[in-house]
Amino acid sequence: MAIKKYKASTPSTRNMATPSFEELTKKFPEKSLVTVLKNKAGRNNTGKITVRHHGGGTKKKYRIIDFKRIAQDSGSTVLGIEYDPNRTAYIALLQDQNGKKRYVIAPEGLRAGDMVYSGENADIKPGNVLPIEKIPVGTVICGIELYPGKGAQLVRSAGASAQLMAKENGMAQVRLPSGEVRLVRLDCNATIGQVGNLEHENIKLGKAGKTRHRGIRPTVRGSVMNPNDHPHGGGEGKSPIGKPSPVTPWGKPTHGYKTRKKKARTNKFIVKRRNDK
Repeated sequence: MAIKKYKASTPSTRNMATPSFEELTKKFPEKSLVTVLKNKAGRNNTGKITVRHHGGGTKKKYRIIDFKRIAQDSGSTVLGIEYDPNRTAYIALLQDQNGKKRYVIAPEGLRAGDMVYSGENADIKPGNVLPIEKIPVGTVICGIELYPGKGAQLVRSAGASAQLMAKENGMAQVRLPSGEVRLVRLDCNATIGQVGNLEHENIKLGKAGKTRHRGIRPTVRGSVMNPNDHPHGGGEGKSPIGKPSPVTPWGKPTHGYKTRKKKARTNKFIVKRRNDK
């Protein structure tokens, strides 16, 4: 994938950098695999705002992705690579021998016309899905299950990849993109290869309007609010926040505030934390 840059003909194009989309081979989604995605504007089922600064944006439909990749030893053909507005990675449309179609996350190097396989006997090639028990140590993988049959939960975003480090006692050590080393059961499935769309991190929106198109509304700093609206508010002129560290509108710490429970049930599966030296 390449990044497309623009001449500075307008203020918005001065720093804009967009994907070239040269990898995409299919423009419109498969109608049978598309469903309505309702815009909730950050509100829950009672109508209260639980996520601030959400609302508006371009209408989009959700592409139904097959994260489980149930065994298909006969193989599936890649009909095309598509853009998905709901995720950073591109998606691939597959069709099996019975004519059934499904979407999967497209790994790097997958092209239209390729064949992908699922199951214990699949080759170690990008796009194929195997149980971790059958994958050689040192292989780059993505789309990792945490519970057998539940579907891929880890390493699904653009450019992400994990590495299989070791296998012993029915568990595998997997190094995740964050640097964390985690234990995963050997009977969980994983996809061979790295998630595609590697240059996604180099995209520059260029203007505020693109953020609005994504359904994100403006954010106001707490220090310019009144004291009754935010703990940082009040004071004459540009005043310090008057707190040891920044806090949310409800008084909770923002910087360095760890949300993971100290006695989480899954702590036993973490071999090395991402921030360990």
